[in-house]
Amino acid sequence: MSLKLNRPLIVFDLETTGIQITHDRIIDIYLIKVDPAGNETTWYKRLNPQMPIPAEATAVHGISNDDVANCPTFSDVANELNQFIGQADFGGFNSNRFDFPMLVQEFYRAGIDFETEKRKFLDAQRIFHIKEPRNLTAAYAFYCNGNLEDAHSAKADTEATWEVIKAQLNRYTDLEPTVDFLHRFSGQDELVDLAGRIRRNPQGEPIFAFGKHKGRTVRSVFEKEPSYFDWMMNGDFPENTKRVITRLRLSFKNS
Repeated sequence: MSLKLNRPLIVFDLETTGIQITHDRIIDIYLIKVDPAGNETTWYKRLNPQMPIPAEATAVHGISNDDVANCPTFSDVANELNQFIGQADFGGFNSNRFDFPMLVQEFYRAGIDFETEKRKFLDAQRIFHIKEPRNLTAAYAFYCNGNLEDAHSAKADTEATWEVIKAQLNRYTDLEPTVDFLHRFSGQDELVDLAGRIRRNPQGEPIFAFGKHKGRTVRSVFEKEPSYFDWMMNGDFPENTKRVITRLRLSFKNS
């Protein structure tokens, strides 16, 4: 079963200096762009994060400070990358929770107002965990009957993820081969911001998914405790989360 696309799909993976979206940086990025006709083009860059790469991160992906010393920064390639992506939807492995928010944060940092709300997201890990709870190496072995060589390199993980997505569609007949369906199946419809700090309740209302107001609607909190908005805007939250709560606050005032 082939994935039916209405517009291009970007399948991608990142290697980074760490897992803190607001502080860490991308050092390796590989993308496969699939158009509705099934044609594939790729984009790859190794990047200088302009900060030291911790030894524990190097131990995972094998990229050292010397390896990136003469590489361009994300800002150097941001416009080129933004043009390559265009209006494409996104697919990855654990990309909904980490890779995509990290990529968006880098675009914001580079001064590019990267659009997120109109895109669809499918996450092969989410589908895999629902169907066969394991990790990417096991997913590749299970679905593709192979050993994932050079794991934790952006290129190998991206190519393996794309192979897993295609194999999942062939294996599970209840999966509709559309990005809209896989976006919903991956659980992305529940999220209001990319980090999952704001979700939707069964009534479709934005609610807090963390902290002392967990489960309460954003509207009720901001109406009864306006300082909570200021606390979040001054806090260590991803830029996307801050933009979402700002948009919500303005919508509450205008309704």
